[in-house]
Amino acid sequence: MVKDIQLRITLKEEEISDILIIKSAHALNIDKEDISGIKVLRKSIDARKPKIIFNYKVAVYIRESLPKTSEYQFDYKDISKAKPIHIIGFGPAGMYAALRCIELGFKPIVLERGKNVKDRRRDLKAINQDHFVNEDSNYCFGEGGAGTYSDGKLYTRSLKRGDVRRIFENLVFHGATDQILVDAHPHIGTNKLPKVVQNIRETILKFGGEIHFETRVSDFTIKNNQIKAIQFQNGEEMAVEKVILATGHSARDIFYLLHKKHIVLEAKSFAMGVRVEHPQHIIDSIQYHCSGERHELLPAASYSLVQQVNNRGVYSFCMCPGGFIVPAATDNGEVVVNGMSPSKRNNLFANSGIVVEINADIDLHKYEKFGVLKGLEYQKNLEKLAFTAGGRSQVAPAQRLTDFVEGKLSNDLNPTSYQPGLNSAPLHSLLPKLIGSRLRKGFEAFGQKMKGYYTEEANIVGVESRTSSPVSIPRNEHLAHPQISNLYPCGEGGGYAGGIVSAAMDGERCAEAASQNL
Repeated sequence: MVKDIQLRITLKEEEISDILIIKSAHALNIDKEDISGIKVLRKSIDARKPKIIFNYKVAVYIRESLPKTSEYQFDYKDISKAKPIHIIGFGPAGMYAALRCIELGFKPIVLERGKNVKDRRRDLKAINQDHFVNEDSNYCFGEGGAGTYSDGKLYTRSLKRGDVRRIFENLVFHGATDQILVDAHPHIGTNKLPKVVQNIRETILKFGGEIHFETRVSDFTIKNNQIKAIQFQNGEEMAVEKVILATGHSARDIFYLLHKKHIVLEAKSFAMGVRVEHPQHIIDSIQYHCSGERHELLPAASYSLVQQVNNRGVYSFCMCPGGFIVPAATDNGEVVVNGMSPSKRNNLFANSGIVVEINADIDLHKYEKFGVLKGLEYQKNLEKLAFTAGGRSQVAPAQRLTDFVEGKLSNDLNPTSYQPGLNSAPLHSLLPKLIGSRLRKGFEAFGQKMKGYYTEEANIVGVESRTSSPVSIPRNEHLAHPQISNLYPCGEGGGYAGGIVSAAMDGERCAEAASQNL
């Protein structure tokens, strides 16, 4: 017999090794010896009150053995001689599209502008230490996409778009810890995700797929409303029948290419702002109601904040407890910041994007001359401004949080995790009023919601501009572009995802759609 039950465990009880068996036996009114095993289905922490509670959902196996294998099995087969489906981009959407193609009996041919995970590291080092950005290999481009070296958070609200559990199980199949199947806010960590990504690559190659790194798409040959061939920057060309476009939200050259070829695009709303960085102990003390170090069983505390300011949402985005701020520019002459955390989340700082909603139809009148690319141009201008304000390198403009809100230049800045360094700059006056004034009011409101959050010990760092794509690529009910019938816009770059999991689910859906009638 198997029974699913909910358990509430105090912090002191969590220290007891067999507490789940003890509590389960008490809840079911049975002897401990009758329990042959317990499987944790879900685990979360309730820290809203000083008495912290661990909430568990468990499956209790009563005089019955636990299953040894997952209910999810991935049926990969040799597809080396099967019909091909071409996939542009090898981030989460592209990876999962390729894996799904293999399951469906088709050969994925992946075209990735960047390098593999190992070789990417040299280019990340060059950004951090030499302030040089390789436009094809950076924190956004390369094997695994932006997620590989930018945290690996797996939380998603896209529960109706596909089988979230299947995505997680596949990550575990490829080497991720099975803890992601349990945690309410699962996270792999930027130090462990590269190995998982490498294992996915090896699966694709083992079963006959192809992956071409350092292969940047530069043009399409279009006839009769279909892409017939893809041209590469090196001058080579490849004939295609079905194309999944999974290039991510930062592949601006693809948006420009599609626009130049009069392929329909749409402007969409997005969000921009800054990164705020606190010492982690401040966030721990607020969230866990503690004055000293947090308990060893508690993870680095996180937060989620939202406030309406002048009819626009101001909210936290990609919060990274125990993490780092990283330079996420995709070209020289711009500064972009993002956040990441290692698996243990044991760095001294907590950072989060704090961003403002930008309505493409209302807020960008000065950019109307750029048409559907107006949001992209707005992004670019702010990133160039940050580059100049930082000192014309990957040094980022920054300000103490309290100085930003009070409208004065910081005489000095707090320590930071951002390796290229910070330069004191008047972000309160440099940021457009649309963003800056709302951020200032938002931070004041957040200080009321989290006592201690509003502090001179925090820095704000600019700019957080790549939360999502300001352009979407439309598609019909068959997931194909309404104008180009064999093009399947996919993932964050198409405007259909907002993170690793939702992008992966969309990749699978597009693979299924592209395989039809092939």
